[in-house]
Amino acid sequence: MQNRLADSRVKFRHLQCFLAVAQFGSVQQAAQSLSITQPAVSKTIAELEAALGVKLFERGRHGAVPTREGQLFMPHASACVSALRQGVALLAREEGAVAATLDIGVLPTVATALLPSALRGFTGDWPRVSVRLVTGANAELLELLKAGAISFALGRLSDPERMVGLSFEQLYNEPLAVVVRKGHPLVAEPDAARSLAPFPTRFPLVLPPFGTLIRQAADSLLAAWGAPPLTSFVELLSVSVGRALALENDAVWFVPSGAVEYDLREGTLVRLPLPSAGGEEPVGLIQRTDTQPTAAGRALMDAVRQSARERAGAQASVTVKKGRSRGGSKA
Repeated sequence: MQNRLADSRVKFRHLQCFLAVAQFGSVQQAAQSLSITQPAVSKTIAELEAALGVKLFERGRHGAVPTREGQLFMPHASACVSALRQGVALLAREEGAVAATLDIGVLPTVATALLPSALRGFTGDWPRVSVRLVTGANAELLELLKAGAISFALGRLSDPERMVGLSFEQLYNEPLAVVVRKGHPLVAEPDAARSLAPFPTRFPLVLPPFGTLIRQAADSLLAAWGAPPLTSFVELLSVSVGRALALENDAVWFVPSGAVEYDLREGTLVRLPLPSAGGEEPVGLIQRTDTQPTAAGRALMDAVRQSARERAGAQASVTVKKGRSRGGSKA
């Protein structure tokens, strides 16, 4: 009887607030994300704790940390929210139904390579589903996914401890590119790698943020070239800002090649003639193992997979053409 009473008292708003506080580790940030007041979030969490008869968070100077009971409850709360979203998405495809929102996480450096093509077909098939893109570092996207704030993520394979409870479906391997603007002084130098050794005093250096997988690849590349410890550089994930710095500030930009495919194809940006390419990192679809995607989510994932296949086919075609061109020049 007590369990049935608790079930009847737990509302959707309780689960939303609980997951938001767990995601952000802060009542204040949870309130901002839900567009309600901080006292309203605190009251809602208190109501949920009273209904369940357990304490869900320890609150202190470092924010709100889920208790053991909170951690046990989290996947079930997330599953309930995901199931409701799935039902709404199913109805959204029917004529006159309320529009649904599909939240997905994506790395800024991956978004431009896959999403334009994927969304082109998806929006036509699902006209009443709004797609909300959440961008951030890979670690942030994984935490959002675990908290149920996003349906799936487009990111990179992370360390095993971060991937607990998640599945990774590889779409492609992406190398790191080192690019500059067309006509940059380094393009004409015969040994660009050697020219990069005194790099911090010559041109601005734009790197991925410390702690990311692509930053590790960039650091390994610089070490292989014999570059000294860096003392001056810019860290960012934003593709638009990195592009602006490369075009207008003569910056040397370390960036995943997929993020600059269009500029490389058009000749706006060019790769530096370096002796070795950056290490490749797998990019793929990341999902929770304890929930199922909505119908709209499955459709968008299929569109992303198709976009990745088309991208791989186009790159293979370019590689073949370059090989024939080199072969013809030797003849």
